[in-house]
Amino acid sequence: MSLDEFFCIGITVTLGSHRFEPEAIKAFARKYDPQIFHIDEEAARNSIFGGLCASGWHTAATWMKLNLQAGMEAEVARWPGPGPVPEFGPSPGFKNLKWPKPVYAGETVTFTRTALAHRPVASRPGWRLLTLRSEAFDSTGDKVIEFESAVLVKVE
Repeated sequence: MSLDEFFCIGITVTLGSHRFEPEAIKAFARKYDPQIFHIDEEAARNSIFGGLCASGWHTAATWMKLNLQAGMEAEVARWPGPGPVPEFGPSPGFKNLKWPKPVYAGETVTFTRTALAHRPVASRPGWRLLTLRSEAFDSTGDKVIEFESAVLVKVE
C-alpha cells in the first residue's frame, strides 16, 4: 500500500455531525468568545446575525473534537506494512480559516476532512507533513467553516 492510499489522498471523510444547542453555544462563548450575539439571545436577535449563533471558534473546536474521535483509526487499521504503523503527531498549524455562514442555535453541522498531499519534513527525518482540507456544512448544505490544516506523521 502506498502512503497516498494509506492517507486516502483526495478522499473526503465525514467525521460526524453535531447539533449546536443554545445553552452550549452560550457556555462556550462565556468562556472563550463573549461577544453579545453568542451569549444573549435578545441581543443576538438585534445584531447583524438576527439570532443566537455559535462562535466560529466553537465550530472549529468541534471540528477538532470530531477529527480526533474519528482519528485516523480507519487508516491505521488498514496498514499492512512494511514497517510500523504510521504515528500521527501534532499539528504545526492551519491557514485560510473562513467562516462563510453563521451557525445558528439548533443547527446541525456535518464536519469533513480531505487529505490533499503529504511531503517529507526536511528537518525531521522519518516524518511527513500531511495537509488536509477541513470543512463543515449546515443542514442546507451550505459551508459554515473551511480551513487548510496540517499534521505531522511519523512513517519510519
